[in-house]
Amino acid sequence: MIRHARAADHAAIRAVNLAAFPGAAEADLVERLRADGDVVFEMVAEDQGEIVGHILFSRLWADSANLYVALAPMAVVPDQQRRGLGLALVRGGLEFCKECGAQGVVVLGHPDYYPRFGFSAEATGEIRSPYAGSPAFMAKALEEDAFDAPLSLAYPDAFNGL
Repeated sequence: MIRHARAADHAAIRAVNLAAFPGAAEADLVERLRADGDVVFEMVAEDQGEIVGHILFSRLWADSANLYVALAPMAVVPDQQRRGLGLALVRGGLEFCKECGAQGVVVLGHPDYYPRFGFSAEATGEIRSPYAGSPAFMAKALEEDAFDAPLSLAYPDAFNGL
């Protein structure tokens, strides 16, 4: 089951991120984004009442009146990976981004994973960002032409520590 995260889920979400990634950088990123008020929304995957996956979307600052968001992090506990939970989290998250009126989403992620959702490094060609040029920096337009014109995007301060 995929649902929106609640405050009562925070400890379990931290545990998911600690299990899924080496070190605590992603778990700390989630907590800092929350503390700084930069979270747009979070979703979790539950299996038999236990939180086994998590995805977070944070706001970006753009030189545009349109809403752009960053996907990061997305995690599934290792023993639940390759069961479609990450796929469900990303798809559900992208659908909710559309409902929220986001024009586009950017991700710093695995270049072999995120293209299946329509993300591409080519879509970032007009984006000015500290991550521009990295093969891990990808974008997906949710509205036509979202990334066709030059655009500057700034990530929340919490990303500076990564």
